[in-house]
Amino acid sequence: MDAQRIAIAEACLNAAFDRSMAFPEVVGTLIAAGFEGYMVDYRRSTTTYFLPDGDNVVLEHRRSEGTVAAQFDQAGVASQVRWAQADPPDYSYEAFCSNVKAVGCAGYIVSFSGRRALYFGRTAETHVEHFPR
Repeated sequence: MDAQRIAIAEACLNAAFDRSMAFPEVVGTLIAAGFEGYMVDYRRSTTTYFLPDGDNVVLEHRRSEGTVAAQFDQAGVASQVRWAQADPPDYSYEAFCSNVKAVGCAGYIVSFSGRRALYFGRTAETHVEHFPR
């Protein structure tokens, strides 16, 4: 992957943590750079960004507190997504990551063309969130 796209992916990941870009802006920036999606893996503390041709870059994801709970709580994940979408003053991506891990989320996959995010647990249970219109 070329250095410019890697820099864009790194900037978007950092922006999520420092709140310098909202999720829709991060998505727009990644799409404009040609990415088709990304995957967060909480157990490996990585985020992988994908291009349509299969090229990808794996970046270190900032570690969040706690471990991934054994039981996947679909309602708990959905609640955290609603919190993130509301973007209240107390929201932070770091807290979101810790909170979804506590309810059993091992990671998630975002598909820009599919306009959805698929959250998964250690036992491959899933919760799908469609992007708001």
